[in-house]
Amino acid sequence: MSVQKLPFEIRRFLVACLCVAIWGVGGAVAWAGPDHDGQLWTPLYNRLRFSERVRGWIEVNPRFGDDVSEVDQLILRPALGYQLTPALSVWQGYGWITNYQPRFRDEHRLYQQLSYRLRVSNFRVSSRTRLEQRFIERAGSVAVRARELLRADMPFSADGMWSAVLYDELFVNLNTVGNGPESGFDQNRVFVGVHRTINDRVSFDFGYQNQIVNTRGSDVSDDMNHIILMQVFVDWGNR
Repeated sequence: MSVQKLPFEIRRFLVACLCVAIWGVGGAVAWAGPDHDGQLWTPLYNRLRFSERVRGWIEVNPRFGDDVSEVDQLILRPALGYQLTPALSVWQGYGWITNYQPRFRDEHRLYQQLSYRLRVSNFRVSSRTRLEQRFIERAGSVAVRARELLRADMPFSADGMWSAVLYDELFVNLNTVGNGPESGFDQNRVFVGVHRTINDRVSFDFGYQNQIVNTRGSDVSDDMNHIILMQVFVDWGNR
């Protein structure tokens, strides 16, 4: 099928994806300050269904940095959720984060989350609002951070098994912590890629993610990471 024969909504969505990809590459060239790194992230998300309304989440998220030559970070993140409506759910979770570069430093997190999903025309739109309490090794007190992710999926195959994906996630620190984060902008992630449904239980995203991290401090500069992201979703339990 030629590009001209694609439905208008799909063409518009693909153009938006292309613009974001160009923005990421162009920003990488134009931004002289950051340190750039090529990374590979391969998270596995296990979604559990205990009952009609009670949900579970177990995330195992290894991240490889320094041009994919070494383990940069490992995240283990379980959560328990409650489905308020077919579109809206609330969650309470815990995260254990181990950072290996430039030195080992671990972090424990508690987080509360509100998730919302809906369909707009041919788009599947979702929002994830998360508030984190971060217990960072050697930090002076608890750091609080807010995150907001907006995602759009646009199916482009006749069977609906393939979708184009575009999402952005903004992170903002809500307080300043000694030997830790400063209040204000923390980081932003933009992802452009595809979603593939394998069967009724397994699916995955694959694509490019641009991450800008505000690493304030006298001995560091802002970072820009160029990430190949391969994230797998597995659904368990009754459907």
